[in-house]
Amino acid sequence: QVQLLESGGGLVQAGGSLRLSCAASGRTFSSSAMGWFRQAPGKEREFVGTISWTGGSTDYADSVKGRFTISRDNGKKMVYLQMNSLKPEDTAVYYCAARRNGNTYKYEGGYDYWGQGTQVTVSS
Repeated sequence: QVQLLESGGGLVQAGGSLRLSCAASGRTFSSSAMGWFRQAPGKEREFVGTISWTGGSTDYADSVKGRFTISRDNGKKMVYLQMNSLKPEDTAVYYCAARRNGNTYKYEGGYDYWGQGTQVTVSS
């Protein structure tokens, strides 16, 4: 069992940066691949990025590639999403997710545990 708690969301101007954090509990965290997803108002939840259990492999949605970076610290049971050059279209609730498989994965159906989300609002 893994429990996830996101933090770090807030209001930022376009072009600014935010770093989201996801704190995990549970013994299986270090062997779990992690993902970040987001859901904008009136839209379906979409993939943002994913990181393997070692941190050695990452993958990103095209819309955030080059602007967002995922990292993890297994010793601290933390996952981070560094978001730079933010745009108004990045406004959404951001969710952290964990999967029992250690490989990266882009689709939310492959994730077993979810956090409650943190709101990110980017003003123009």
